[in-house]
Order: sequence, then C-alpha cells, then structure tokens
Amino acid sequence: MIDAKRVDDLARVLRSNGLTRLRLEEAGEVIELECAPVVAATSASAPLPAGVAGVADATLPGAPSAADAVALSPADEGAMAATIPGEDGLDPDQRPLDLSKVATVTAPMVGVFYAAPSPGAEPFVHVGSKVRKGDTLCVIEAMKLMNEVVAERDGEVIDVCVGDGELVEFGCTLMKLC
Repeated sequence: MIDAKRVDDLARVLRSNGLTRLRLEEAGEVIELECAPVVAATSASAPLPAGVAGVADATLPGAPSAADAVALSPADEGAMAATIPGEDGLDPDQRPLDLSKVATVTAPMVGVFYAAPSPGAEPFVHVGSKVRKGDTLCVIEAMKLMNEVVAERDGEVIDVCVGDGELVEFGCTLMKLC
C-alpha cells in the first residue's frame, strides 16, 4: 500500500526541484507523479482544453496552481512587444521580441534530427541566432538521406525544441522563430 505522506513528500521534491515528472519504483510499487509546468506569463493564445486547468492541484497535493503564476501588468506586456525602428532609439538587436509573431519550424518528415552538419561540428543555429529566409536550420536524416530544413522567413531562434539525435515525427515542432 502506498503511503499518502510518502506521495506528499515526493510531490514536494518534484516542486522544489522544478520537475514536471517523477517516477519511483520501490519494492514492486510504482509511484508516478506529473504536473504541468507553471507558466510565468499569460498570453492570448488558445484556451487550455477542458480538464487541464487545475490538474496539478488534483494530482499532487500542494502542487503549484494557476494562481501561483506571475501575471504581467499591461505596462509589462507592452514592454515585451517590439516597437517601430527609431521610435525608442534602441538598436534593433536590443529591442524586445514581439512574442505574438512566433513562428514554429516543423519537421517535414519522420527522421532523426541533427543540429549540426556532422558530429562534433558547431550547430547550424542556437537560441539567439539571427536567421535569414533560406538559411539551413538543421538536418533530418531519413532512410540514410540528409534533408536540410531551411528557414521560411527571417527571424531569431528563440527555442530549439528537439535534442540532437532525437527521432522526430512529421509535423513535430523543431524550433521557434520570432
């Protein structure tokens, strides 16, 4: 029988270490805890599917809730948006990114994601890289063929969602450009 205090202690470890999933197998018993990561800011994106809100509270006693998330004031949200060049006197590279214009780069096929042209080589791009339309972002190996994935627009890489050497499926988000 699983002890409720033990589950509560594990949930505390999960939260205090910033983990979203914890699995413990001990003496034939399995305890698996999972909670959604706390979002630091709310956005105007699609609403959460029914049943998702409050899942952390329902599955893990004392887990972070939506009320624990940091909300941005309208002034803070305005500061995150990019402004017209010259209006603020900032160099374009110093201006905040407009996160409402994020574009995802998806896998065009099933295969293995490689961030660099060869093992040990510098990756094509990393977070913070400025890319131009047509620049190579990564390669996907499928059936022993290396297929380049190129940028469809200019932008800056703000997230690389897949690790080097990971298997990706068609339509899987590889990275995000802003």
